[in-house]
Formats: sequence, structure tokens, C-alpha cells
Amino acid sequence: MASRRSRSLAQALQKRRSVTTSRPSPQVFAETYRRVAESGASGIVSLHLSAELSGTHDAAVLAAREAPVPVRVVDTGMVAMALGFCALAAAETAEAGGTMDEAVTAAEKRADGTSAYFYVDTLDYLRRGGRIGAAQALLGSALAVKPLLQLEDGRIELLEKVRTASKAIARLEELTAERAGNAEVDIAVHHLAAPDRAAALADRLRERVPGLADLHVSEVGAVIGAHTGPGLLGAVVSPR
Repeated sequence: MASRRSRSLAQALQKRRSVTTSRPSPQVFAETYRRVAESGASGIVSLHLSAELSGTHDAAVLAAREAPVPVRVVDTGMVAMALGFCALAAAETAEAGGTMDEAVTAAEKRADGTSAYFYVDTLDYLRRGGRIGAAQALLGSALAVKPLLQLEDGRIELLEKVRTASKAIARLEELTAERAGNAEVDIAVHHLAAPDRAAALADRLRERVPGLADLHVSEVGAVIGAHTGPGLLGAVVSPR
């Protein structure tokens, strides 16, 4: 289902149709927290994508105030599988008998060590969504460069400008391998309407990263894709 939505999104963007996103309402979170409490949970750790990029965290905070059980709402500062690795760390801690505080700490520790890099064909989609400054986007277009981005303090920042797509993707691979080093790491490769690019990058990283534990390859969801555009290629490195 998510993949079909992503393909539909990519087609809409390629045809330059207007695409917008909106946060879930506090009522959606309130209902979710209620159902979880009714299923027997004595507390909830609610992990969310960066509050710098979305109002989702704020909606969850509002709902948590009226929840029937304690709720810890956490701004991970992450997106996509960078957030996913935080959620896995919290879940593993909880399954091992950890407290809510310990689960939150595990998620925050994972977030602190995680890096995310992105290649996009154009900065125009990020500019339209207000996720990157107009000056940066216009500079990239004027110089006909291919941008490399990183997630920094919960924001999407321009990291490097490279002359061609092939050189930019090679640099993305280099950055990912350098960040991984020899440590035991999990890696995620993301894309939007670029499965061949993603598969090729994943294959190269398998060969280059000696401490690779798990490698996930997936198409991003509609929320991320709407702001990055078709051709996105991303890599998340998360030390264990």
C-alpha cells in the first residue's frame, strides 16, 4: 500500500501537480493512546519525526495531556528509517523489561548516533515546502549542481554541491561508508521512484561496510517524498 501511494505521489510530482501534506490531528493521537491503554498498556513512549520539519510532535503533546496513562512524547529529530532505528531501540528495551525512561533513553541515544544523508535531483521541492531556504535552492539551480543534504539538529541542511548526479551518488556512498567506519551499524537506503539506484547503492554498501549488521532498502513514504521529489536517494547510518 505505501509503495503504491509513493508511486502515485512520484507521478503527481513529475506532472508538476500541487501536493501538500498536513500533520495528524491531536484527536487522532488521543484515540490511539486510548486504544493502547485499553489494550493493557500502563504507559506509552510516543516517538516522532523531527519537530523542525513537522507539527506531528506538537499534536502528540496536546493529546498526551488527556491520555488515560502516562505518555512520553519524544522529538527524535529524525525522519524515515532514522526514526525507525530509534523506535526499534526503544521497543527492544521495553521487551527486555526496561522502564519507560529507559526506553526513551535508548531511543535518544540511538538518535544521537544516527546520521542521514540525501541526494535529490533538485532542491525545488524542498523550497516549495519551506524545508530549505529559497536562496540555497536558487543557488543550486543557478549553478546547475546536484545537492547532497544531511539531517542536522532536526533540519535538512545543504551539505555539499556536486556537479553531476553520478558524482553526487558516488559521494553519498563515500559519506555513508566513512560514517560507518568499522563499527557495528545498521544502514537504511531510501529512494523515491529510483529503485535501481537504491539497489545498486545497497549492493555497494554491503561490500564496503565491514560492520554492517542490518541493511534496509525501502521507498520513502508520501510525507518525505512530497518534499524531496522523484529521484531521491538517501542513506541512514545508525551505530548499535
